[in-house]
Amino acid sequence: MPAFSSLVWTFIAAFVGIFLVSYFALEFEFFPLFAPFGASAVLLYGAPSAPFSQPRSLLGGHVISALVGVIVSNIFGTGYVAVAFGVALAIVCMLLARAVHPPAGATALLGVTASQGSFAWVLAPVTVGALILLVVALVVNNLDPSKTYPDYWF
Repeated sequence: MPAFSSLVWTFIAAFVGIFLVSYFALEFEFFPLFAPFGASAVLLYGAPSAPFSQPRSLLGGHVISALVGVIVSNIFGTGYVAVAFGVALAIVCMLLARAVHPPAGATALLGVTASQGSFAWVLAPVTVGALILLVVALVVNNLDPSKTYPDYWF
């Protein structure tokens, strides 16, 4: 069982990370609120040493999957075959890039169905939101004496 202080730091990191993402999404309407970031927060703040939680996986997984989703949307549309193809292709691309981040499977799905085929969607919400979560992880996870984040960058 984690120490109480570690649980407090995890709570603070998750709160701040999701607060900032939702603040930019809801208050400024800078980008739409992006559900896969809830799952990313679990990994980054609850299991920061996991391979799926490292910066390469977080950023690479989301960006690769977003690009795949948008490309598939532009070529095949938004039907169920396109959704399945987009998610499957994103998984293979993440594996090839050694940047697997499980929440990015949902990013690919949304890239096909919700991006409207716009490459700007890859920038915001995907890249900007992932960077916000990463900065919070870099700051708050390292305030907890029992954690060191990241374990590696690449």
